[in-house]
This record gives sequence, C-alpha cells and structure tokens, in this order.
Amino acid sequence: MEQGSSAKMNRDSQDGDIGCCGYVLMFFSICVVIIFFPFSLCMSIKVVQEYERAVIFRLGRVVSGGAKGPGLFFVYPCIDEFKKVDMRTVAFDVPPQEILSKDSVTVSVDAVIYCNIFDAVMSVCNVEDAFQSTKLLAATTLRNVLGTKNMSEMLTDRDAISFQMKQILDESTDPWGVKVDRVEIKDVRLPHQLQRAMAAEAEASREARAKVLAAEGEQKASRALKEAADILSEAPAAVQLRYLQTLNTIAAEKNSTIIFPLPIDLIQSMAKK
Repeated sequence: MEQGSSAKMNRDSQDGDIGCCGYVLMFFSICVVIIFFPFSLCMSIKVVQEYERAVIFRLGRVVSGGAKGPGLFFVYPCIDEFKKVDMRTVAFDVPPQEILSKDSVTVSVDAVIYCNIFDAVMSVCNVEDAFQSTKLLAATTLRNVLGTKNMSEMLTDRDAISFQMKQILDESTDPWGVKVDRVEIKDVRLPHQLQRAMAAEAEASREARAKVLAAEGEQKASRALKEAADILSEAPAAVQLRYLQTLNTIAAEKNSTIIFPLPIDLIQSMAKK
C-alpha cells in the first residue's frame, strides 16, 4: 500500500508539467470552447454515476487531483480523454482447478471472489485490466494454496483456506488499486472411485459402531436379567404372580394358542422319583 501511495504521489507531482506545447494546445482548446459556446458544452461537460469515477488524461498525463466524480466534471476538447472506472464490488467465479493435494489425491476445486476498486487511478495506470488480472491471479493462488493441503483439510478447513487466499490476493492486488473483500471455496469435487472408497469406509465404520452398540446392549440386558432372577429366587411366589400376569396379557390379545410353561422344580422332582 505504501509503495502504491508513493508512486501515486510521484505521478501526481509530475502531472502539471505538460510543456509549452501543451499550454498552447490548451489555449486553443479554450478558444474553441468559447467560440462554439454553448454547443461546445456537449463535448466538454461529462457526467459519471455515483458508483463511478473518471480518470482524466490530459495530453497523455493523468490530471492532478485524482479521479473525478461522482457528478459533473469538465474536459477540454481535443486534449483531454477520460476513462470510467466502476467502483462497485464485483463477484466472479474462479474456473475449476485440477489440484494434486499434499497426500497425492487429485481434486477439482472452484471458488468465488468478491473484490472492488478502491483507487481508480492505480487501477487504470498500473494494470491493463484490473478485474481480469485479479481473476487470473486468484486461479493461480488457489492452486498454490491447496497444493500444500491434505484432502481432509480441503474438506474441513475451508474457512482457513479462504482467509489465507484473501490475505495473499489482497496483498498482491494492492498496487493495482483492487481490494479483495471475500474469498469463498464453492465446491471440492473428488474422483468417483475415491468417493466410492470413502463411502465404503464410512459404511464399514458405521456397521462396526452398530455391532459394538448391540453388544453393549446385550451385556446390559443380561445384567438386568441376572438381577431380576436373583430377586425372583428370593420369593418363589413372585414367579407364579409373574406367570399369571403373563397369561392375563396373552388372553387380552385374543390369541388362540396359549403356552403353559412347566416349573423346573416339578420336572426335577419327577426326575428324582
């Protein structure tokens, strides 16, 4: 920023020196305006919108005072030229880039850049097309930054990657008068084979967790049954009450088949006899 400001100050300090020939041409231009007044006002008075600025070149030199606008401004016929600069924020897509990640995985990544021009004079004099140059630089920066990241980092740390790209682009485009407001990673597309492999891995991991949960449930259920058996063994009548309650539940459902369990004690006594 300091280099751009110093270059601008040096340029502005030389704007007024247009030479003797320049002053002569300016005098003739003023004479033309006076002679053909008021028709010459159509060529001399220009208007720029609120979101625009006009950079005036007088005999090839930038007029001191910076860009003009918004509103009316005056130009001398035949010796002045001006270029309009749009100061609004512009959003453009970075074309999808095929990137080889740090862990040797090929991915396709695209992004969107939001930027605007903060200095109209620098954007006109220091670069041919500020937005196009920013777009090409963003594509290169995207490849360079993501080339140092693993695939997992690309998928999970998008905010950190966007912030890093914004800092690099903002510093690089500062001499062009361009301010990068925001960088967003739109999509990270993986190869189909890798997607299937990751899906299979995730499915196997879920099945393993499901089996562990089922085993834990069986373990807790067996403990609960053991505690219930210990309680029922202390009161034999409780088994009969539980048996009658089960029959009542079965009868309420109007089942045609009812199973009568035989007490184990009865079977043991019959075996002894």
